[in-house]
Amino acid sequence: MASYDTTQEYINHHLTNAKMCTADGGIAFNKACADAGFWTLHVDTIGSSVLIGVCFLYFFWRIGKKATIGVPTKTQAFVEMIVEFVDDNVKSSFNGTSRLIAPLALTIFVWVLLMNLTDLIPVDLFPWIAGLIGQYAFGMDPKDVYLKIVPTTDINTTFALAIGVFILIIFYSLRVKGIKGFAKELTMQPLNHWVFIPFNLVIEIVTLLARPLSLSLRLFGNLYASELIFILIATIGYLQLPLHFAWAVFHILVLPLQAFIFMMLTIVYLSLACEEH
Repeated sequence: MASYDTTQEYINHHLTNAKMCTADGGIAFNKACADAGFWTLHVDTIGSSVLIGVCFLYFFWRIGKKATIGVPTKTQAFVEMIVEFVDDNVKSSFNGTSRLIAPLALTIFVWVLLMNLTDLIPVDLFPWIAGLIGQYAFGMDPKDVYLKIVPTTDINTTFALAIGVFILIIFYSLRVKGIKGFAKELTMQPLNHWVFIPFNLVIEIVTLLARPLSLSLRLFGNLYASELIFILIATIGYLQLPLHFAWAVFHILVLPLQAFIFMMLTIVYLSLACEEH
């Protein structure tokens, strides 16, 4: 494992994403992408989130394909329990009619939960493996090799999820209310008089934009703080194992809760978008 001169260097290394960008007409990585700006890809975030998503979809597809109407296997029963849990929450919280909401809620809950659960993996494991590959396969200094495998500790992931929800909010608002109805909702609430249209418009637009922003920042903030605590525990030394275990046990309760909150807020926001005032 790479040796670090200071604790701050160790923390900074573990909180840095593996980056890829274009520079000087070619592809560059990590430190060479410091000035690349917006067009910088966090390849570790993209890779881990896509891998988790593909595994989740394949697993549920296989269980669905093998499902029987008789006595279910333990795996089938577990999947059915998750599906019924999500379906019950959708029925109790979504007031509109759409065949998309339940599958969307299921996808969000399971995908976000699985991405969150990667936070329980020891913080040194994958950076150490990446450092070995970089050192012996490419002759790199392990300190210059970065790898973060928890996608929800990257604001880009949580914001991308929230943008997807925001697009659906706009879509359902226009589909249910029409352009005229949606425009009226933005301009004639909460004060139903033409004099207050500028005031109403500012209030409603801020409220509309606050929904995806709150979704993204809440999930990111909780997971980033948790990862930081795991990293700080790893710097303690011999006490890190019992402290890591204690924090992990507590965190097992937090990770599903954050996925559940993200799913429920998505359902509620889409339900509000489908309501006609």
